[in-house]
Amino acid sequence: MKKLKLSRLTINAFTIAFLFLVDKAIAFVRAGIVARQYSDDVGILDTFNAANNLPDVLFALISGGALAMAFIPLLTEYLTTKDRAAAWDLFSRVANVAFLVTAFFAILISIFAEPIAKLGIAPGFSPEQLKLLTELMRLNLVATVIFSISGLIAASLQANQHFILPALAPSLYNIGQIIGAYFLVPLYGVHGLVYGVIIGAAMHLLIQVPGLYKFGFRWTPSLNLKHTGLIEALKLMAPRLITMGGIQFIVLARDNLASQLDQVGAITALTYGWMIMQVPETILGTAVATAMLPALSQLATRGDWAEFRSTIERALRALISLTLPIAAVIAAGIHPLVRGLFHFDEATSQLVTWTTRAYFLTLTGFTIHEVAARSFYARKEPMFPLYAVILRIGMFLTISLIGMSYFKHIGAPIIAFAEIALLFESMILFGWLSKRTHEPIRVSSAVWRGLVAALIGGAATYSVAVIVPGSAILTALLGMFIGGVIALAIVWADAKLLLKL
Repeated sequence: MKKLKLSRLTINAFTIAFLFLVDKAIAFVRAGIVARQYSDDVGILDTFNAANNLPDVLFALISGGALAMAFIPLLTEYLTTKDRAAAWDLFSRVANVAFLVTAFFAILISIFAEPIAKLGIAPGFSPEQLKLLTELMRLNLVATVIFSISGLIAASLQANQHFILPALAPSLYNIGQIIGAYFLVPLYGVHGLVYGVIIGAAMHLLIQVPGLYKFGFRWTPSLNLKHTGLIEALKLMAPRLITMGGIQFIVLARDNLASQLDQVGAITALTYGWMIMQVPETILGTAVATAMLPALSQLATRGDWAEFRSTIERALRALISLTLPIAAVIAAGIHPLVRGLFHFDEATSQLVTWTTRAYFLTLTGFTIHEVAARSFYARKEPMFPLYAVILRIGMFLTISLIGMSYFKHIGAPIIAFAEIALLFESMILFGWLSKRTHEPIRVSSAVWRGLVAALIGGAATYSVAVIVPGSAILTALLGMFIGGVIALAIVWADAKLLLKL
């Protein structure tokens, strides 16, 4: 029997996926603890979740999302064509700028936190909620400043083809939040949750420091804005910065609209529904795309466009064939799990369930987006994701406002449904990418097999959960297992490509 030999890219993707799975398990423990602490006062939970948004936006814009995806290809080029010393010099200069800019905006947001909270984040909140939101948001900014360095360290380690410590860091972040929820909430109330966020951010940073020493990090204490590498990084960053601004605008708009629904638990339902959908999306889409970016950047640097296209096609066929049935199977059996994990009352549990189902309509779109966007950044073509996100914002706002006008009684799920705009954005990105490869990227067989698997697997999951007697949670899990196995058998021809990345 021929022994299966996994590629380095596949091994990296599986390693990241496993560590992300651990992180998601810890995240659900954390979410379960927090939800049970505030199951009788979901309004406070709404306020805490809303308070996270603007600090998260700042982190995503300045360090985490904006720089990392645009920065890794440039660092990879330095490592491939120059040496590690030059790469660390560039990293230091970018990190210095990112830290100072993040700190400046954190101070600015802290000063104007009250009007920002009232006019931008949650205009529908009561004065008491707005006061608490302002306090929590200011505290959250401490973690944001820490993340300004931590996020870039993760990018630099990934450029060095080291993925373990960056993939472990989110688990440490969640552990810090569990410490806050379990030990500090009894002492400081909901503020203890934010203290946990700060502890988690510090742990997220510290766990990655050994990686810096392993790869010979040397800090350059310079702010020379005329440095050619820094200028190139800023040129690549600018379109990504605007792109991430558009994505984060949607997050802020989502909670802004939810605060005006007069529906207790709306923001919490959107937060938890998003978190549930992100489990398979992160384990599959983010893990594979994260491992691919340095590899695609190397292929682009060498000009090996045939392998560049082939790698993307294999990844997309596998991800599309898997995520379509996964979305259907989980959506069919999710309700008992939501009720059992979070201990909300039935009305809130139903709200979270239907919001989660709406988000699952976008799961495949998110995974396509993860790969397609990184492919453009590997090619140093950051404008295409920018054009696509502009279209997405228009579609999201249009669908949201129509939903709020005619279906406001549905509540949070209608806002989650508006994220279907992401699916259309992903299809547009995929079309552009396919036209820019030497041969078209072919995924139609994976789409059809995935849709058939989704229909059959979802129906099997629901049927087992309804027909088989016993605990609702156990029958839901049994149905999801059976539906998943049936679906996997249908899509195996494409899914096994994950083993050949």
